[in-house]
Amino acid sequence: MIGLRFLCLAIGYLFGNFQTAYILGKMKGIDIREYGSGNAGTTNAIRVLGTKAGLLVFVGDMLKSLIALLLVGAIFGKSHPESVYLLKSWAFMGVVLGHDFPFYMNFKGGKGVAVMAGFAFGYHWSFIPSSILLFFIPYLTTTFVSLGSLMVYGGTFIQLIIEGQMGMFAPATQATLIEMYVIQFFLTFMAYYRHRANIGRLLSGTERKTYLFKANSEKLDLGDKK
Repeated sequence: MIGLRFLCLAIGYLFGNFQTAYILGKMKGIDIREYGSGNAGTTNAIRVLGTKAGLLVFVGDMLKSLIALLLVGAIFGKSHPESVYLLKSWAFMGVVLGHDFPFYMNFKGGKGVAVMAGFAFGYHWSFIPSSILLFFIPYLTTTFVSLGSLMVYGGTFIQLIIEGQMGMFAPATQATLIEMYVIQFFLTFMAYYRHRANIGRLLSGTERKTYLFKANSEKLDLGDKK
């Protein structure tokens, strides 16, 4: 099983390295990491390139996570039914690491947020409605993407533990469940750590708003670098 864990981690990392924001930025003649917040993710793409481009980035990042999890489930679901969710957890960790730390971009990528949408759709159906509510209720009431993102990570971690103890991931053993919880805790901690500046701005009331249906005040002229 150790070999399978690292295989799934490698599969996820491979998919995670598909940097949608970076690729789309290059198609428009820029390196997205040199504009706005310098983050190669959906929010910065919306602010720098506009809503349509940002939504394309979101879909691309969601799909790479979704495909990685579905692939792992299809390959190992029948042969390792007791461990399939654990193997998906390892694959998702690989996706997040690949998205956040792509080797060919000097390990400077995103913050692992949009890939959570792929997790919701590819891990277990129960995460779909909860993730939608956890993100959109905070975002639509505050227009702070970071707040919705942090709520999704924190809420998903709690939900995973509750549903695991309720038997939703049977026939996984308790030891397997604990390993799943540890992986999700690590990813949640990493997401909060990478959002530490956003958390500081949220607490101080200076966090930047991000709009979908009107121009963002921070949208940059592509001739102006950060």
